[in-house]
Amino acid sequence: MRVFITGNKGQLGRALEVALDGETLAGCDLPEVDITARAAIGAAIADFAPDVVIHAAAWTDVDGCARDPERAYIINGIGTQNVALSCAAVGATMLYVSTNEVFDGNSTTPYREWDPLHPINPYARSKAAGEWFTRHLLSRFYIARTAWLYAPGGRNFPHRIVQLADEQGKLRVVTDEVGNPTYAPDLATAIAALIRTKAYGVYHLVNSGYCSRYDLAREVLRLTGREHVPIEPIGMSEFQRASTPPSFAPLANTAAAALGITLRPWQEAVAEFVRSWAA
Repeated sequence: MRVFITGNKGQLGRALEVALDGETLAGCDLPEVDITARAAIGAAIADFAPDVVIHAAAWTDVDGCARDPERAYIINGIGTQNVALSCAAVGATMLYVSTNEVFDGNSTTPYREWDPLHPINPYARSKAAGEWFTRHLLSRFYIARTAWLYAPGGRNFPHRIVQLADEQGKLRVVTDEVGNPTYAPDLATAIAALIRTKAYGVYHLVNSGYCSRYDLAREVLRLTGREHVPIEPIGMSEFQRASTPPSFAPLANTAAAALGITLRPWQEAVAEFVRSWAA
């Protein structure tokens, strides 16, 4: 299978290249190819003639997106339109990586794949736009929503927790933002399995179980030998930031599980992440 990966330098892109070892791979990322330049991304995809394009490139700085919503829409919305049109031109299937933030967080149970979207911040709206273009421009596609992604070597929440613990000696972390911490290598393995099924549709690919940011921070501190660092539980209203994330937005893996594709509990994945980081 010939697989083209957008955003192949990112933490998910790198994990996908490992998970898809044995397939014929190509990809692109900034600064060489900009997905917002239709001719450039179209030429890169056409030259490789892939069977599947995994569209992992995105602007994922949610606070940055809140400060510049137009740029967020251009990258995550129009950029996805460009990738989808490029796929249509060469007859390739596309997998679009989306987010739990397309939901509003007002549920009391984890969101299912068919629940209606209601994004409440600019990042989420731009990713929902990407979903819209994927659905309306292609007949063969996967939408894979994930949440709270992290990997060795990336800029992510677990790394930031350890950095702040070491720099400040204490932490304040919110208890009322709840989601699924998802390990990029596990997500990549699930995506690799999914694109081999040709069971097109919408999927929630997250490590199983869910927790608050506070719970995740406590687990990271415990696993890295920093249990002595005090951590104060606070609410989102006490934490000033440009974006407002959904409060309760864990995802339920229903569709992929029906195909036999599941991800291990988040606690096991975080433990492996810490072991690989320490190594």
